[in-house]
Amino acid sequence: MLITRGSRYRRSRARRWRVPFAILNGIIAGVLVWGMGWVNHLMEPAPSNPAEAEIEAAERAFDNGDLDGAVAAAERAFAAQPQHPRAALHMARALVYRSYVDYDGATDRRRALELTNAALQAHPDDPDALAARAFALHADGQSLEAYRLAERALRRDARHTFARLTLGLAYAGVGAFERGLSEVRQAVRAGDQAVDALRAQAVVQSDSGRYRDAASSIDQAIALNRALIPLHFERALYALQIGDSGAANTAYLRVLALDSGNVKAHLRLCELNSTLRQREDALRYCQRVPELAPDWSKGWHALGREYFLGGDFREAQTALNRCSTLEVLQGVAPVERTFDCWYLQGQAAELNGDCPALLTTYNEFRAMSASGAFRETWVYPPEGPAACVTNP
Repeated sequence: MLITRGSRYRRSRARRWRVPFAILNGIIAGVLVWGMGWVNHLMEPAPSNPAEAEIEAAERAFDNGDLDGAVAAAERAFAAQPQHPRAALHMARALVYRSYVDYDGATDRRRALELTNAALQAHPDDPDALAARAFALHADGQSLEAYRLAERALRRDARHTFARLTLGLAYAGVGAFERGLSEVRQAVRAGDQAVDALRAQAVVQSDSGRYRDAASSIDQAIALNRALIPLHFERALYALQIGDSGAANTAYLRVLALDSGNVKAHLRLCELNSTLRQREDALRYCQRVPELAPDWSKGWHALGREYFLGGDFREAQTALNRCSTLEVLQGVAPVERTFDCWYLQGQAAELNGDCPALLTTYNEFRAMSASGAFRETWVYPPEGPAACVTNP
């Protein structure tokens, strides 16, 4: 019994001390966790510059083919740090690429020129600012100035791949194709701007007449970024340059798979199917263009032409009249107006027996021709169109 009482006594004492030891262990563990958290906090890097974070976001968006997202992120970088050179480079790239996505891209190219000029004024010796400005200038057709700035960028940083590929594009822009190919091949070998470098290589190869090589280069770029719509348009162009209408058709359909409302892709499919005399498909795509862009005269021209070729002269006259009216209302310079919007409209009116419309259209054409607006000619006898001359 004594032994039993002693063992019970020892067990009861152990039970009395268990709770305090558990509490103590919890306190110690808590202190250790808190201490480790504090140490980790001290070791964490300071929050990154907001502009740099947005530049990284722009890069990710571009890699995903999201050009709107890339532009928006670059804009936020500018807001955080105005005229940031790397932000200017990402913005210029995204804007120029986006300008090739659809029919109304000229605004993006103008904007790229404006913002890269401001960035270069603020950072005249920064390679990113120089490369950004050079890229925007090349997209605007100013290859000589693009060459000068790209070369300056490379003098400051010989490993600047974007400046290198822009230099190659600029060389090709002034007809120095072999020099251009040499530069873009170096950019491709660098590997850090693979999509841009392969695209630049394709452009230079196409400019120099190496159309199959261009198609191969752009295929490699597409394999790296299938969501980038301009690459598919360029693939279609290179296919057409070698007479491969099937590959061109596939490329345009891939654009529509990415953007079902893409106006330019519908227009290109309209034109391609018209060339192939696939009248039903051509008309279907042509009709979609004015539905998507009712204020774009080129869409009405394509539709009117297709109606005319298909023998539907009333619809042709209506569509072509819309084209000519828009070009006048929108202030298109006479030398830049579309001849067929007057000529084919007049032919359709004559076939429809609509003499008032024919004479109005013809007189408008004569007035524009008198100022040298058109190189084409459209002439009736002095007494006017035979169908509209009243027999005595």
